[in-house]
Amino acid sequence: MSPRTTTTDGPGTAPGLDAAPGLDAAPGLDSSPVLEVDPLLDDPETRIVVCCGSGGVGKTTTAAALGVRAAERGRRVVVLTIDPARRLAQSMGLTELDNTPRRVPGVDESKGGELHAMMLDMKRTFDEIVEAHADPERAKAILENPFYASLSAGFAGTQEYMAMEKLGQLRARDEWDLIVVDTPPSRSALDFLDAPSRLGSFLDGRLIRLLAAPAKAGGRAGMRFVNLGMAGLSLVTGTLGKLLGTGLLRDVQTFVAAMDTMFGGFRTRADATYRLLQARGTAFVVVAAPERDALREAAYFVERLAADDMPLAGMVLNRVHGTAAGELSAERALAAAEVLSDPAEPSSPERLAAGLLRLHAERMRLLARERRTRDRFAALHPEVPVAEVPALPGDVHDLDGLRAIGGRLADQPAGSEAQPAAADAGSSPCP
Repeated sequence: MSPRTTTTDGPGTAPGLDAAPGLDAAPGLDSSPVLEVDPLLDDPETRIVVCCGSGGVGKTTTAAALGVRAAERGRRVVVLTIDPARRLAQSMGLTELDNTPRRVPGVDESKGGELHAMMLDMKRTFDEIVEAHADPERAKAILENPFYASLSAGFAGTQEYMAMEKLGQLRARDEWDLIVVDTPPSRSALDFLDAPSRLGSFLDGRLIRLLAAPAKAGGRAGMRFVNLGMAGLSLVTGTLGKLLGTGLLRDVQTFVAAMDTMFGGFRTRADATYRLLQARGTAFVVVAAPERDALREAAYFVERLAADDMPLAGMVLNRVHGTAAGELSAERALAAAEVLSDPAEPSSPERLAAGLLRLHAERMRLLARERRTRDRFAALHPEVPVAEVPALPGDVHDLDGLRAIGGRLADQPAGSEAQPAAADAGSSPCP
């Protein structure tokens, strides 16, 4: 799916976000294409919107705001979040979110839309897979296995894999016009795409097959194989055995024997969901903040999506600071503050004015840093449409706050800066 954009002048290119020389004069986001949110959400062919990015940039709030806006514009929407903070439930007026979609009250449904929300429970999702693809006796053996309990509750990559499993389940049910996915709060945005493959490779790998072989062999030959196999494996897993107990390998082997018929299905479903992410009807929205590390991660993700032929709609840039007094530079403000400062009169109006001028100088320096970082990204990826959300006084805590964020996402002046924020430098619209 091609992104909906409004394009102005075409910017140049740059070697990367860490390159400093020559980029202050780059055209920047003023001349970047603008991400047009409403046409994206209104398009009936848009069935999945994936909000992705590094941790702490506001993916959850962005996903929820997009869900509210789409529902109030007439679409039947479900938001799948993986936010452990659980603040999203409160902002949607729900007492809790769990693994089952729940209808969100208070949404304007006059245009025929609805909003449902759910929070991924990765263990429950794993349990559902086992219960759906194994007979009752084998499912009971798997669910009670200690190694399965560890794998389903916290094995590296399980959360990302189960997020894709749940996405596949929701899409297969075809109950919603639009699924909005808030990707897991991973250290790296790429974990969402990489982890399912890693977990699938583990479940279908040589070690698992080696552990499964003794149970299949049976008899004395099988027992000899078990002894040899365990002897060899103990050299590799000695440390794990000391940490997790002497029964680790036995638990693993029991788990493998019970799961043997299901292993192929994990990779098959992961591959199917991966293809779904590449298909027409899916749109990725990269979420970032105007900070070097966040935009560098966003740049990596943009490049990865392009390499994997996944449809990028654009980028949401959160926490953009502004000022209504931009004509007063930091240098002029500091010079005026120096003139007005009077150490002998700490409470004089002049001294107070000098303090305000210094605060303004700090804000202007912050804006300059943000602008340089944003310009570097725009010079590196001039084709990426961008929607900016200004910093706000506090966290979003109700539906009105989510509506406000959705309105700001949709109201993007073509070829101009985001509206000045009425917040201090530390404020943010997103948890």
